[in-house]
Amino acid sequence: MVIETDRVEFRAGVRAGRTTGAPVALAIRNADHRNWVEIMDPAPGNEPRKKALTAPRPGHADLPGGIKYGHKDLRDVLERASARETAVRVAVGAVALKFLSLLGVEGTGYVPGMAGVWAQVPFAWDLVPRIEASPLRMTDPEAEAEVIRRIDQAKAEGDTLGGVIEARFRGLVPGLGSHVHWDRKLDGRLAQMALSIPAVKGVEIGPAFENAMRRGSEVHDAIYWSPERGFYRKTNRAGGLEGGMTTGEELVVRAALKPIATLMRPLPTVDVVTHEPADAARERSDVTAVPAASVILCALSAIVLAQAYLEKFGGDTMEEIQDRVERYKARVLAY
Repeated sequence: MVIETDRVEFRAGVRAGRTTGAPVALAIRNADHRNWVEIMDPAPGNEPRKKALTAPRPGHADLPGGIKYGHKDLRDVLERASARETAVRVAVGAVALKFLSLLGVEGTGYVPGMAGVWAQVPFAWDLVPRIEASPLRMTDPEAEAEVIRRIDQAKAEGDTLGGVIEARFRGLVPGLGSHVHWDRKLDGRLAQMALSIPAVKGVEIGPAFENAMRRGSEVHDAIYWSPERGFYRKTNRAGGLEGGMTTGEELVVRAALKPIATLMRPLPTVDVVTHEPADAARERSDVTAVPAASVILCALSAIVLAQAYLEKFGGDTMEEIQDRVERYKARVLAY
């Protein structure tokens, strides 16, 4: 559902299309805010407010948030817990993706499967234009057509759908992240960022859950060397990370997105004021957020990777960082 068109405003840190070295400040105006001025008015009084929410939705932050803070109007929870907060994080991720592109790194997000349908066309980088043109960000037109049919069916039935999202990055240098301390491992940092996306309930690097059921000889990526490439792998079952660090192979971050909690045919719940049985609250909602979430996963992963590059290569200017990266690549090739 698109009820407003977002436009990012640069408030600081950018001039003439270039960063200045000052902190970059971004803003997105909420065009829908004017419809909520009275309801969200910070001044005391006028309670209970219009559109007070007292029937918590199963699967949402409503009830645990209300219990945590003692709210009886759960709108105080709903509005802060909304996935809308990811909009400006995606904007920051776009800056990170631009930064990474200047270091030879490319990233994208797509949907390998949703609504019980898996794409039968494997991801390939030459399919990125197709993914960008796809309303569902899928590689497979036939699978996409079936998913669209299931979305229409779920909408007619007042239901919602989840799926699996994936972010991929190529061109990363080996050695980003760390093995020397638990909180510097890139796996953990990427997983935390992925799980911070509302409705994401699982994350893996590469085919981790499949690997867990196989023998080690079927999982680990054999190491090869050539003068032209240095050390490399012919497979990438590790998803581009070993020991909390990048291997130089493609990074693959996959996450599971549960169906949206707001149902037009709501599940049973209990009113927090009366403690009587009730139908869960209805709010404006989509049938699915999976395609949009793939964009979010790519953007947020890019933020983590940009931080990792800055930690390793530092520098006050883009030229300094690029020079350090290129000298490091030469060292890696000669290792």
